[in-house]
Amino acid sequence: MSRTVAGEFVAFGPSHWAALGMFAVGCAGLVLIGRAQRPGSGAGFTERARGFGRAYALAVVYVMVGTQVNALLPGQWRVGGSLPLQLCDLAWPAAVGALWTLGRRWFALTYYWGLTLSVQGLVTPALNGADYPGIDYLGFFGMHLMIVWAAVYLTWGLGMRPDWRDYRFAVAATVAWAVATSLFNAIAGTNYGYLNKKPGTPSILDLLGPWPWYVLVEAVIILLGWALITWPWTRVSGRARPPEP
Repeated sequence: MSRTVAGEFVAFGPSHWAALGMFAVGCAGLVLIGRAQRPGSGAGFTERARGFGRAYALAVVYVMVGTQVNALLPGQWRVGGSLPLQLCDLAWPAAVGALWTLGRRWFALTYYWGLTLSVQGLVTPALNGADYPGIDYLGFFGMHLMIVWAAVYLTWGLGMRPDWRDYRFAVAATVAWAVATSLFNAIAGTNYGYLNKKPGTPSILDLLGPWPWYVLVEAVIILLGWALITWPWTRVSGRARPPEP
């Protein structure tokens, strides 16, 4: 019914631009909120930061549990799209862990997955579903926005910084996901992570050649891109990094 009322989502249509505008406004607001929560002196995170982070984490869970349950309902369920095997399906629990604990491992995954792969999802959404206010639209953009906002809040708001240990951890976790998901795709005939073929909607993968070359090119781009967004934070030797809670 939502498809009939709302119509189909169109990339760079009014609802897409509205989501991108909300993304920009949310980033600016969360940076200001995070900076206001930084301690005036000394180390560690303030109680305000911990309280806000946990409230934000609960908000992410509230949004995502609803959309995940909807995907499992009769009539919505399909083995090729309902299982939480996309990388963004792992990124939002990582964001919840980072916001709740302010721990480095969770932050690393949120930083690298959120600021590259989730941003790509916002700019070139692989959304073959109902436009706003359909559940497909709300679930897709709700998930991606909250992941990227979490990364922005933690990095430019609270001042958490990645280093090369975080880089190696994020690469190892992503490789483990890619291997496990590729095996599942081969067994079940699915295409999670677009590791077996490109999405049906236009995306940046269209510029990277045919399968399997686009997967290899994408891996190289990710490794280099993640290195580039790590290097500026590590240029100054001895840069202080927030301690583990």
